[in-house]
Amino acid sequence: MKFRVIFNYLRSKTLGALIANAGLAFGSFLLVALIFFYLYLPTTTHHGNQVQVPDLTGMDIFEVNQQLTPLLLRYEVGDSSYSAELLPLTVLAQVPKGGHYVKENRRIYLTINRSSPPTLPLPNLFGEGAGSLETAEAILKSVQLTRGRVIYRRSPNYHLLLEIRSGGKVIVPGTRVPIGSSIDLVVGDGTGPEDFILGNLIGMPYQNALLRLGNLSLHLGSVEIPSDMDTTGIDLFVIKHLPEAGDSVSIGDPIDLWIGPKGYQFKEPADK
Repeated sequence: MKFRVIFNYLRSKTLGALIANAGLAFGSFLLVALIFFYLYLPTTTHHGNQVQVPDLTGMDIFEVNQQLTPLLLRYEVGDSSYSAELLPLTVLAQVPKGGHYVKENRRIYLTINRSSPPTLPLPNLFGEGAGSLETAEAILKSVQLTRGRVIYRRSPNYHLLLEIRSGGKVIVPGTRVPIGSSIDLVVGDGTGPEDFILGNLIGMPYQNALLRLGNLSLHLGSVEIPSDMDTTGIDLFVIKHLPEAGDSVSIGDPIDLWIGPKGYQFKEPADK
């Protein structure tokens, strides 16, 4: 009976009935909101089930898995970098960082140490003119390469850069070497006689060969190009030179060069 009276009252068009209906509507909305945010969402999203992310930096990738599995966390390698001070596959950085709280099953993004260093082209240590030991050392340091041994060779020019080596082999500017590599420098000792032994120029880029001749106080003689080769628009390398490597030369001597594309096999003319 009372329910019918209340129902009829709410259906009336009085001011009190309108206010009561608005109050009931607001109360119903508030009740639904409370149930949604405090009962439904926590149940479906596991709200409150948070774990603290461990600090993974310095660990290898196998230790990472052992740390995250019990915490119901996952990882993904998002990037890689290189540090010579750490072992390969060591964690360098992570997102989120250690100490942050996240939900279970969250993915942790890792930056790991590469197994091998990136490479870079060896800069021109001979410079635009006579390359010196001091200039070469400064250039190597600026590009994250290490100056290795300084090897002195008899030459009248003290600390004049004569040759570049890596791993015991002669290399030329442009050769790709790993970052952090040790580069040995062959320089003049300032005590050599005017006559000296000419090194090997074959395989050297033409412009670098010109710089080498200038560093040795030698002059460019004639320049020959094979008659069967079109060198238009290609890089040129020394394929032969006279005097040859190992010959004795004097300061100021002219050196004749034969140039062609890289890898060109020079064919000596047949004897008549």
